[in-house]
Amino acid sequence: MSSTLPPSVSVVVIAYNDAELVGEAVTSALAQGPVVAEVIAVNDASSDGTDRVLDELAAVHPRLKVVHRTENSGGCGTPRNDGIAVASSPYVLFLDSDDVLPAGAAEALLRAAEEHRAPVTVGACVRRELPQHQDTPWVPGLYTPGDVIDRPAGRPELVRDTLCVNKLYERSFLEKHAIRFPDGRFIYEDFVFTARVLAAAPRIAVIGDLVYVWHVRRSAAQVSISLDRKDVSNWRSRVEAHRTAHRILADSSPELGRACQVKFLEYDLRMYLRELGTDPEYQAAWWTLTRDYLETFEDAAVEAAGAHARWIVRLLRATPAPPADVDRLTRFAAEPPRLLPPYATGPDGGPVWSEELPVPLDGLDALPVADLPVTVDAGPAGSGGLRLRVHDLYGRLAQAGPRTARLSFLPRAGGEPVLDRPVELRPTADGDGWTCEVPFHLTAVAAAGRRQGRRGMQAWSVQVGVDCADGSSLLTSPRPLDGLLRRRALLSSRYGVLLAQPFRTAGGSLALRLAPGAAGAMSLVRSRLHRARAGRAAG
Repeated sequence: MSSTLPPSVSVVVIAYNDAELVGEAVTSALAQGPVVAEVIAVNDASSDGTDRVLDELAAVHPRLKVVHRTENSGGCGTPRNDGIAVASSPYVLFLDSDDVLPAGAAEALLRAAEEHRAPVTVGACVRRELPQHQDTPWVPGLYTPGDVIDRPAGRPELVRDTLCVNKLYERSFLEKHAIRFPDGRFIYEDFVFTARVLAAAPRIAVIGDLVYVWHVRRSAAQVSISLDRKDVSNWRSRVEAHRTAHRILADSSPELGRACQVKFLEYDLRMYLRELGTDPEYQAAWWTLTRDYLETFEDAAVEAAGAHARWIVRLLRATPAPPADVDRLTRFAAEPPRLLPPYATGPDGGPVWSEELPVPLDGLDALPVADLPVTVDAGPAGSGGLRLRVHDLYGRLAQAGPRTARLSFLPRAGGEPVLDRPVELRPTADGDGWTCEVPFHLTAVAAAGRRQGRRGMQAWSVQVGVDCADGSSLLTSPRPLDGLLRRRALLSSRYGVLLAQPFRTAGGSLALRLAPGAAGAMSLVRSRLHRARAGRAAG
C-alpha cells in the first residue's frame, strides 16, 4: 500500500485470553500500511497462549511491539493506558483483540486529521454479528461525512457515540488534557474516556469511510464484558459509568450533561429493560437500582426525552417494584416499540398505562403515525397464509385511516428485503382494529435468499407495513400468536422440500427460519445444535 502520508499512527491493541483471534486483529492493524508506524499489543496477563501468539508475530513484524502485563487488570482501561504510555507516534488509534480495522482506515482518518488540524477524527463503525455476518451501523445518522465540528457543546447529540475505537486521537491532545481511561475493573470505560474527550472541547473531523468492525459473538464460550449480563452487576457497572460520564460532561457544558441523561433514557434504559428476563430476583434488583438512579435526573432531561422514554421513567417512579404487567413493559421497550392491549383511560378520559398504574401517556396525540407503538398480531390463516390484526391505539390510528397492510422479510444476516403486495384492511367486528389475510410466500422468500447467496439455512425478520388514507404509514414487527409457531414442511418443485420454522425473537417479534432442500435442512439442524450448546454454556 503506497501513501504520501508519513508514518504517524500508533495502533494500540489490547488482549486478554484471546489467542485464537488476536492474530487477525494485529494483522489488520499491520495491513494499514506505512501510515502506521507501530502496533502496540498489550497482553493483559493472559493464560491461554496469547503471549506466545503475540511474540511470534513480533518476531516477524518489526513494527509490532508487545507489552506483557504481569497482573491482569480486570478491565480494558489499564492496558489501553499502558499502550498510550508506550506510543511514540503523533496519533493513537485503539483496537480490541476480537475486532478488525478495515483496509485503509488509518490513512483515511489521518488524512482528515491533518487536513483539518483536528485532535479527534471519527469514522463509521459497524457491529458485525457472528457467525451470521449481519452488519448494523453504529449510531447511524449522527455524523455527516465531511463535517468539521468546532464546538462539541454545540452538537450535544455527540454524547450518543460512546465508542473510543472508531476515532483517531492526537496524542499531544490526550497528554495536554490528561485524558486516560479509568484503571482496574471498570466496565464501560469508553463512557468515561469519551466524556473526557468531549469535555476538552476538541475540533472533530468526520469522514464517511468505514474505520472499525466491531465483532459481536453472543454464543462465544466467554462473551465480552459488555455482553455478560447474567446478573445485575453489569447494569450497576453501566449506571456507575454513566453517572461518572454525566458528571464530567455537566461540569464542562450544561448542554452536554443534559444530552447525556437524555441518551441514557432513550437508549441504555430501553435496551436493558427489553432484556429484563423473567427472573423475579433480577427484576426486583434491577428495578430498585434504576429507580434510585433516575431520582438524580434533572426534570428538564426527562422532559427533553422522547415520549416513549418519558412514559417508562414515570412508570418506574410510580411503583417501588416491577408491576404485574412487566412483560408488557419489556415489549414496549423493544425496537420498534409495541404497546400491547388492553388500553386504559384515566378519570379525565386520557390514555394511561393501565388501570392498576394510571400513568398518563402524555404526548400520544402529538406523535406521528410512524412513531406510534402499534401492535400487530400475526396468526395462522386457513389458506396457509397469515391473519393480521392491527390494533387501534386510543383512536390515533383510526384518525389516519389504515387502508392496506404488507409483509416484508428482512434477512437477519443483512441484505435486500423481500416485499409482498399490499392487502386491503377491513375493520374488525369489535371496532377496535383492522384485519386481513396475507399470503405467506415462503418459497419465493427462500428463492430470494438463494439469489442473495444464502445456500443453507436462512433467517428472516418479518415486518408489517401499514399505509393510511392520509398518506402516513408505519412499519412494525408483528407479535406471533402461539398457533403460528409450528414447523412446516412444504413440498417444492424447486427444492423438493422446504422446511419453515416461525419463531419468536427475544423482543417478542415474529421471525422465520427457512431451510430449502437437503443442504438447507442440514444447516438448520446444525444451527439448532449450535444454539442448544450455546444455551447450555450460558446456563
